[in-house]
Amino acid sequence: MNKNNLIRFAQSLLFLPFVTGTTVPMGSILMNTTEETIRTVFIQKENIEADGFLAFNQVIDQKAKDSKAKAEAIDSYFESKDMPLLGMGMKMVEEAEKNNLDWRLLPAIAVRESTGGKFECKKVSNNPFGWGSCKIGFDSNEEAIETVARNLGGNNPNTEKHYDNKTTKQILRAYNPPSIVLRYAEQVISIMNAIGPEDMTLAVNS
Repeated sequence: MNKNNLIRFAQSLLFLPFVTGTTVPMGSILMNTTEETIRTVFIQKENIEADGFLAFNQVIDQKAKDSKAKAEAIDSYFESKDMPLLGMGMKMVEEAEKNNLDWRLLPAIAVRESTGGKFECKKVSNNPFGWGSCKIGFDSNEEAIETVARNLGGNNPNTEKHYDNKTTKQILRAYNPPSIVLRYAEQVISIMNAIGPEDMTLAVNS
């Protein structure tokens, strides 16, 4: 070994202890590096899951706020007209959401058919929608809301051919055809607009 190489070799031996303080086996270095990597990945995973959970909760919270605003708009309309269906707003919103209906459809039909429960079917009980030509009664208004929503949403095999995959106007024309009441659909839609805008989310957040 020439003189220069010998000097460099000696310097390297002196430098290593100065940096590390003690001699560290190479396996320990690799193990520590691996553990640190695992720890970093784990922390990142926890952060991602926390962010995802937070975002999910925010979506759920916003949805609840939107539903509450819609229910309040329905009940406010019923209250302004002194209608017996006051208090059914949230139930109508929930059933509309379950059956992919415009949230204003059920209350508007009830207003058009029975003035919000004031003049519901006489021969049967709890039918403010005129459902089944007033030949079908229910144990409660809640049951009536569930049944009408399920049918209008196309989720009853016995009636889905009339209502499934249709727009709100088409649903109304199937519910009460123009041949029976000429402008029925337009009348109900007018009531829907009086209750509130279709996109209540924008109305609430604006």
